[in-house]
Amino acid sequence: MIPALDRLDNADRILIAGCGGGFDVFGGVPLAARLLGSGKTVVLANFSFTALAASGGEQVLPSVWRVDRKSVELPYFPERWLAEWFAFRGTSIPTYAFEQASPSTLADGYRHIRAEHGIEQVLLIDGGTDSVVFGDEPGLGTVVEDAVSIIAAHLAAGDATMLASIGFGVDHFHGVSHHSYLENAATLIRDGAYLGTASVTPGSEEAAAFVDAVEHANRKQPRYKSIVMNSILSALRGEFGDFHATDRTADSELFINPLMTQYWFFDVPALVARMAYAEELVQASSWSEARLAIANISGAAKPRPRTAIPL
Repeated sequence: MIPALDRLDNADRILIAGCGGGFDVFGGVPLAARLLGSGKTVVLANFSFTALAASGGEQVLPSVWRVDRKSVELPYFPERWLAEWFAFRGTSIPTYAFEQASPSTLADGYRHIRAEHGIEQVLLIDGGTDSVVFGDEPGLGTVVEDAVSIIAAHLAAGDATMLASIGFGVDHFHGVSHHSYLENAATLIRDGAYLGTASVTPGSEEAAAFVDAVEHANRKQPRYKSIVMNSILSALRGEFGDFHATDRTADSELFINPLMTQYWFFDVPALVARMAYAEELVQASSWSEARLAIANISGAAKPRPRTAIPL
């Protein structure tokens, strides 16, 4: 009934990769816990905002570092903290961090990881919904990191690539129109690209793993708690509306809601086919070219009107 979970169940080696930067890979912890409990091999990766050259990790490619709990304790290092958290639980998971680069360069990183670990399925994780963006929305959020990661994974793994978006409502903080997101999801349903939804259920082992991992990261960096992951954690605890788990959002209005705990799964090749700037990203030779391509094409498009979700 949930095609995405069927795809994961039919694979023995899965790469779970955060596509939007920061703490996105933490959004994959519930799925990683489920897969590991089923005897699967899981590898982690994340588009990183960390100074990886100072991480003490192994640089396996110009844009890719392998990190673990022995890497340098930098002020901001979500990938290390997640590897450390798994190690504390007795599970050593290969963990990679991607540096800001062009889609083709990042694709080389995905190819390396697939070859090194025999990866059969790539699952991209977005904390929020601004990965499911076509280019004509009234608010794009922080789309560049997601779009570059999606194109890179698509170039490297093609049909063996899915996207899981978790945290519906959190991008209200970044000006994203959730009406447009739902409209895009409907379009992808018509395209046959929608692969189902699944909720992280309070009281489950998967939810407990997520809560523990996020709280571990909060302890490691109490002054810079992840807005997205702590919003999802708040939703798991039954908070609602303008609830703030961190003072980083003190001057903003949040929309904590039960749908934040739900994964929305999509087929990546079909999503790429809907992205107005996909071809330009494939041709981009640098990060700055990729960013400029998105800005130019989105800027030239007539944006959809910003429409509220009917109450």
